[in-house]
Amino acid sequence: MQDVAIDDNLPFAVENREPVWIPMADGTRLAARIWLPEDAEANPVPVIVEAIPYRWRDFYRHFDAEIHPWYAGHGYACVRIDLRGSGNSEGVLVDEYAPQELEDIVTAIAWIAEQPWSTGKVGMMGISWGGFNSLQVAALRPPALKTIITSCSTDDRYADDVHFMGGCLLNDNFSWGANMIAKQSLPPDPQIVGEAWRDMWLKRLQNLPNFVANWMAHQRRDGQWKHGSVCEDYADIEIPVFAIGGWADAYSNAIPRLLANLSVPRIGVIGPWGHCFGYEAYADMPRPGIGFLQESKRWWDHWLKGEENGIMAEPMLRAWQLDHVPPAAGQAWWPGRWIAEPTWPMTDAPDPLVLHLDGD
Repeated sequence: MQDVAIDDNLPFAVENREPVWIPMADGTRLAARIWLPEDAEANPVPVIVEAIPYRWRDFYRHFDAEIHPWYAGHGYACVRIDLRGSGNSEGVLVDEYAPQELEDIVTAIAWIAEQPWSTGKVGMMGISWGGFNSLQVAALRPPALKTIITSCSTDDRYADDVHFMGGCLLNDNFSWGANMIAKQSLPPDPQIVGEAWRDMWLKRLQNLPNFVANWMAHQRRDGQWKHGSVCEDYADIEIPVFAIGGWADAYSNAIPRLLANLSVPRIGVIGPWGHCFGYEAYADMPRPGIGFLQESKRWWDHWLKGEENGIMAEPMLRAWQLDHVPPAAGQAWWPGRWIAEPTWPMTDAPDPLVLHLDGD
């Protein structure tokens, strides 16, 4: 679990294709950007998919450049998709993880698996939104999807997300809802979509939902939240899962639950960082980080290329055990040490100690 960032020693030259249009059953086209080894047409490779509403053309371009070209340079095709109604994709985005979104991704995976540069084996990954829908799409079991990596996500959209927790409305519900309106109000790029950009933009604005009001209208655990919560039936997921997160993030609770309740091959990593993959832990996302790209490549190599690299012989859970530090607004480095558990839940866990808030 070394603190290793990105290296530039890539075995394969990388080709970038943008835009690539992925057709949906209703005629809507999703805009995608693809990185792949230059010889992938002659020597097909496995594919890694990330599908999020964060504009690969501009807003997320620098984040994408840290990950996907690196994977492509190590023998994978990477497909970064703007969700329906976001970025340069056609249509309207109506909510987080809507049934249409998941159906679109299933369709896109089938299309990707049939491309001449693809071996037909697909992995899906993402952080936050992309971590959520990776779990949700895995539960739909598209045939070509062989494994996922989910980061900073949750299995329970009602009890453990940014909207409600333990029945309480969170402030994040408002800030995130406003953030969503700001992001989804942006127009597509005329250089990508051509003269249709204005009509596409107006359609988005006219159909843009009030995300905050919609979420607040569902204050109990109803169908709004059960949809996309894989905890409703963990058995729906039948492919290997790599779950990663940080103690300083709001979603670390989901990782032990996934390890305890899934029955598929799985590993989990929890570091000291915040809402990130772990290699890019910044001053407000405490270090030490890890070589996430290197660790994830081992996962892809095993499950998408069939390499026996020993990753599944390693502990199911690895976590940074935090030492005490005085309270502070930020923590650049959180002292502690890596610990590991062969399986989770622990087989030799001590009996719980109950402490009461009274004089005794």
